[in-house]
Amino acid sequence: MDLAAVRAKLQSKTGKQYWRTLEELAGDPQFEELLHREFPRQAPSEWDDSVDRRDFLKLMAASLAFAGLSGCGRTPEQILVPYVKQPDGMTLGKPQFYATAMPFGADAIGLLVESHEGRPTKIEGNPDHPSSLGATNVFAQASVLNLYDPDRAQTVTKFGEIQTWSLFVESAQAIAAAMKGSNGAGFRILTGIITSPTLAAQIQSLLTLFPKAKWHQWEPAVGDGAREGAKLAFGSYVNTIYRPEKADVILSLDSDFLGSGPGHIRYAREFSRRRNLDQFFEGDRSGPEMNRLYVVEPTPSVTGATADHRLPLRASDVEGFARALAAELGLGGSAVPPAGAEKWLDAVAKDLQNNKGKSLVVAGEQQAAEVHALAHAINAALSNVGTTLYYTGPVEAYPVNHLESLRELCSDIYDGKVETLLILGVNPVYTAPHDFDFASKIKFDEKKNQKPVKNTIYVGSHFDETAELCDWHVAESHYLETWGDARAFDGTLSVIQPLIAPLYHTHSAREVLGAFGDKPGVSDYDNLRARLGADELTIRVEQNWRKWLNDGLLQGSASQPINVTLKFNPASLPQPKSVPTGQLEFIFRPDPCVYDGRFANNGWLQELPKPVTKLTWDNAALVSPKTAERLQLAHNVAWRGGEHGKVYSNVIDIALSSSKVAAAAWVVPGQADGVVVLPLGYGRKRAGYTGTNKGFNAYAVRTSDALWTASAPGSAIKKTGQDYPLACTQYHFNMEGRQILATGTLAEYHKNPNFANELVPMPPKELTLYKGEAEFPYNRDKWAMAIDLNKCNGCNACVVACQSENNIPVVGKDQVMRGREMHWIRIDRYYEKLKPAIGDASVYDDSLDNPPTFFQPVPCQQCENAPCEQVCPVGATVHSAEGLNDMTYNRCIGTRYCSNNCPYKVRRFNFLRFQDWETPQLKLLRNPEVTVRSRGVMEKCTYCVQRINNARIEAEKANAPIHDGAIVTACEQACPTEAIVFGNANDKNSRVAKLRAHHRNYSLLGELNARPRTTYLAAVRNPNPELESA
Repeated sequence: MDLAAVRAKLQSKTGKQYWRTLEELAGDPQFEELLHREFPRQAPSEWDDSVDRRDFLKLMAASLAFAGLSGCGRTPEQILVPYVKQPDGMTLGKPQFYATAMPFGADAIGLLVESHEGRPTKIEGNPDHPSSLGATNVFAQASVLNLYDPDRAQTVTKFGEIQTWSLFVESAQAIAAAMKGSNGAGFRILTGIITSPTLAAQIQSLLTLFPKAKWHQWEPAVGDGAREGAKLAFGSYVNTIYRPEKADVILSLDSDFLGSGPGHIRYAREFSRRRNLDQFFEGDRSGPEMNRLYVVEPTPSVTGATADHRLPLRASDVEGFARALAAELGLGGSAVPPAGAEKWLDAVAKDLQNNKGKSLVVAGEQQAAEVHALAHAINAALSNVGTTLYYTGPVEAYPVNHLESLRELCSDIYDGKVETLLILGVNPVYTAPHDFDFASKIKFDEKKNQKPVKNTIYVGSHFDETAELCDWHVAESHYLETWGDARAFDGTLSVIQPLIAPLYHTHSAREVLGAFGDKPGVSDYDNLRARLGADELTIRVEQNWRKWLNDGLLQGSASQPINVTLKFNPASLPQPKSVPTGQLEFIFRPDPCVYDGRFANNGWLQELPKPVTKLTWDNAALVSPKTAERLQLAHNVAWRGGEHGKVYSNVIDIALSSSKVAAAAWVVPGQADGVVVLPLGYGRKRAGYTGTNKGFNAYAVRTSDALWTASAPGSAIKKTGQDYPLACTQYHFNMEGRQILATGTLAEYHKNPNFANELVPMPPKELTLYKGEAEFPYNRDKWAMAIDLNKCNGCNACVVACQSENNIPVVGKDQVMRGREMHWIRIDRYYEKLKPAIGDASVYDDSLDNPPTFFQPVPCQQCENAPCEQVCPVGATVHSAEGLNDMTYNRCIGTRYCSNNCPYKVRRFNFLRFQDWETPQLKLLRNPEVTVRSRGVMEKCTYCVQRINNARIEAEKANAPIHDGAIVTACEQACPTEAIVFGNANDKNSRVAKLRAHHRNYSLLGELNARPRTTYLAAVRNPNPELESA
């Protein structure tokens, strides 16, 4: 693709433009052919011609013959055991909900888990928990699939041979006895971040028992900058808690605080409540109508896409920007802002100064300690401490510098000081910096004919890269199978209670630690009860225990704010390291779907389109359009070979830090020039059936001295001449150049609140093919949904929640490349061109460099005049008495006429038998309230009709109407930003009715007169007038 030609075309057009892909923007003739084949004028969609009609009839005849033979056999006999005595409090067919928490880094996400007859099937957020407020993220939603992963390790093994737990305990006791003579001088424990007081107390008791033993920590996707920045600013480690709902102006310094990191679910909700404009819950807001968000970042993120102003900068230049901002605010020092950022810096500094005590500066997890220290100093200078943020003691049980901790461990192993290494839940062979070469530290040395470490014990959920090289592997229990505790981002102590007995012969980290102690065999339950009840009377403990289990947390256990004194002067900082001009900057980031690799074997997350790139099943080396032009990198769409084609991207060799890796290149509009992003978490060699050999391993070129940012000359990237197929869903389900989005600024909204409905003329309701009334009266409930585009940040929580609730299958990369993904709700990403054209194609157009980004969730629109219903020959899709567009699966014969006639492209067809009917574990996962569909059946969003029916039954039993909020769809419940609202449109006091009456409310493709029940509220940004005029 000729990007220069694309810019010239942009330059020649006027007015707002929205585009999803570079090919669409370029008007590529092959893209037009794709649209023609996706929306054929006179013929059904094209099929692969590998099997013609004659061969098809032959195969059908043979199939019928074999079917007749198989029909002569007997059905296998099965013995049924009646459920004579059911447990107390259980009603068969009615789910129960239990509060628990999911430990994740330096946070614990409060959850409510839905259980059907003792098997957890669905994850929801705990509305009483401070970290979730009732919402979730993709990792929490998908964690239930990890529980039923058939590739999980199932027992204790030694050198790959199955062993008993009692034999492991005996071996651990023998090792412990041998270590007592040396006070544990050769004993090392390696963990990730630990926020569990009970687990930390166990480790400390072992360190007391073995005074010379050491505890090391390594978390590959969490930087040390936040810890070391606090130590630089205040002299000690502290924890920072943000209050974005109290901030009128927010500056993010490469922080994706709305999409990742401790507390991000809560932060997203609190931030979005300041984007409500004049909606029905005005009382929840304080301050002006909307806050304003500035984001400085090297690569587009969820937070950057939400920003009112976004500045693409190299990661290494973010520190220079922070220094210049500190100097502008009078904190000392003199720094020159990065080139091109001068006006932006002046406007931001002025806005922050005008909002002292009502502003907030947030530094990113992957940024250096100096950036975090500067953020602390700026917040203090702006009088933000105590209002928009506060400090507490560390949430981590043992805060250390993880990189130095792992370096010390490797050094001790190299020096022969380690005899026993116990690894709990981390995978250092895969994730450690490649210059540490951790594999060589624990595998058998053929030259020396011995292992560097005499005893290696690994506790992990899968037989992965580290388990392969360790002596003992203890299969680790899932958090839904164990008792435990963990502290949330604000210090709240959360109780982890099991929802199911361990599916296999697995054990927790607490049990393994106990095996090395002087009291082996103490259960997790007893450990937790003893820890929580240490300072309580027995009667009070029992009363509190039941309340703690019910709530999922200990009320009032959050860390108290502390007063800290700034011991840092920005002027005293040494000169920052900068990337030499002309060199490329390589940055490492955790993947938004598989994180650091721990979720690589999760099919839901592998098939989940990434928020910005929309890639699935792979990672890619992300580059800006300018960098792609300079390096002559491109991707080409193979428009034929499947219904929707596949994308072939150039493969490049990346030589970095004395290592090399091959990766597919992907062009990302909005990325800083000269930056190459290498997402972590892929290229696994032992992840399981789903996650092995997917993508490239960015850890292979990650070193300890360049953990997050590395630099190299342009020659470090070389094209191999090969192409690699990528599955990108952004090319699927195009709505062919129609007006889809409605966006504006706050000033435009004040001037014309109804701007969203003036884009295209709407046909009158009377214009219809139906006889009689223009609209059916729907005297019963009239279900509807409103989606606020001003709040949606594309986080994907709704997509995974829908998949979990509705038994949606995983189809695999090949089928995604054919446009056959089955998600009932998709999130389309759009870029916008705002600048007016100059009319001179020779003038450089920077619209590709930093385009505003918007997200639009698209479920079934539940149309009143549903185009799909009119073409179904068997009446498989019909209207219910409440106006729902229902699917009757056992009527569907798979003509796909409904899909061809749907202008919103929201129907999904089971081309193959995508559901797994054989794996026993996956049968436990499915929601019994939703039909499991098979091959040849069409499916789509149902507005979670099973939840509607459950609420109706309860209302009829109480002889009362269904009150507003009684029905919460899966997507609505998971959404951190409350962008989705569902309810009864006939109830004028319902939230959805009030939103539908809002000025910003509009119908998607309303000009077609389908009259969808799902409507949208236009996106409104709050730009700084100074930057707009600039």
